Amino acid sequence: MHSNQDPIIALATPQGVSAIAVVRLSGRGVIQMVNQLFRGNDLTQQASHTIHFGVIQEGDTKIDEVLVSIFIAPHSFTKEDAVEISCHGAPFIVAALIQLFVAQGIRVAEPGEFTKRAFLNGRFDLAQAEAVADLIAADSTLAHQTALSQMRGGFSVTLQTLRQKLRHFAAMLELELDFAEEDVTFLDRNQLQTLASQLIDTLTLLIDSFQLGNVIKQGVAVVIVGKPNVGKSTLLNALLEEERAIVSPIAGTTRDTIEGSLHIGGIRFRFVDTAGLRETVSDAIEAIGIERTKQQLSKACIVLYLVDLSNTTFRQAEEDLVVLGLEGLSTIKIGNKMDLAPAIVLESFKDYFLMNAKKGSGLEVLKNKLLAMVQQEPIDGAGTIVINARHYDRLQKSKQALEAVVNGLVEQRSNEWLVVDINSALEALGEITGEITTEEILGEIFSKFCIGK
Repeated sequence: MHSNQDPIIALATPQGVSAIAVVRLSGRGVIQMVNQLFRGNDLTQQASHTIHFGVIQEGDTKIDEVLVSIFIAPHSFTKEDAVEISCHGAPFIVAALIQLFVAQGIRVAEPGEFTKRAFLNGRFDLAQAEAVADLIAADSTLAHQTALSQMRGGFSVTLQTLRQKLRHFAAMLELELDFAEEDVTFLDRNQLQTLASQLIDTLTLLIDSFQLGNVIKQGVAVVIVGKPNVGKSTLLNALLEEERAIVSPIAGTTRDTIEGSLHIGGIRFRFVDTAGLRETVSDAIEAIGIERTKQQLSKACIVLYLVDLSNTTFRQAEEDLVVLGLEGLSTIKIGNKMDLAPAIVLESFKDYFLMNAKKGSGLEVLKNKLLAMVQQEPIDGAGTIVINARHYDRLQKSKQALEAVVNGLVEQRSNEWLVVDINSALEALGEITGEITTEEILGEIFSKFCIGK
């Protein structure tokens, strides 16, 4: 079993050849250990947050010229003594450096161990620690802003406020239990019920935000479907502004799903071009492509259903829509090639979004429609958005416990029962911030981090 005070080392930058690489060390005695192999200023005599040029050398063998940054506890990310060595980015040099320090008794870090130590040493709470991983993985403006807000404690402050109110409830109820024989009342039951209901409303807002939070974190899966040659690949290329999919007048050109991502309003949309759906297929490969189309539909957040206005009647389009089985899915019905259709046809498709994907007409309007479907109200970054499934689960448990408190008040249950339910709500919230946790939970959370973070 490893100690949380062991000196550890890991590459903090991506693997592979690069101009520079950063090797990170943390733990008891790491400044002294690096100093033994460093030819330059005496690192043990330097101030925290200073950088020093020199050479890492073992005996007469020079490993590399480096810049060494030192951080003296508690003024570091982990709140331990820490060192970051910037060296040339050749994998051979990085491996030689790490092997050199491992030979000195420094252990290679486990995934997420630096951040885990920061949490255990009180640098931040567990919700903030998890936000570090989300920040690293952020691939859109809103994902970055949301993760940064949580890492800075925005979500944690909300939870702390909830827990303070719940602790006050529990304390007053337990105080009444201590004075049960005197029949003393410290809380008005109606006020308690009102406050519990207000907390439930707050939790409900947080829980409801998870749908948007999941969209921000994972991106929105948008599947483009329709018969062959309706312009699905053309639409994908137009949206991405590149020739991602092959466009051909030959039916069945797209045999497999083709994906591409686009950021709209700070949210990542993952577009999937699919094989054209038709009753008879030319070969087994096209049949597999159509089966994959159906699989993609089961994962879709939004479906773009394309119709070729130049050769399709409204009745045919609606019949095909039913055959696709899109009931219950958020669908934008698109009439493509509007320039090739007579006015009477365009009139019959008045509830469709009309455009010409080849010419790019209507693209900006379509993007705004997509954004509006996932963003019911403007996102300004001021509100707390839940993006973590573990947090969502614990919020649900806390809400259920508080609902039990409200029911208990209505049914005039004893204080003992009310305190049990309030403590259950407190425990669920405490598991989010790490005030209540286990080594098993920590292991599960930090094992998903990259090594070196």
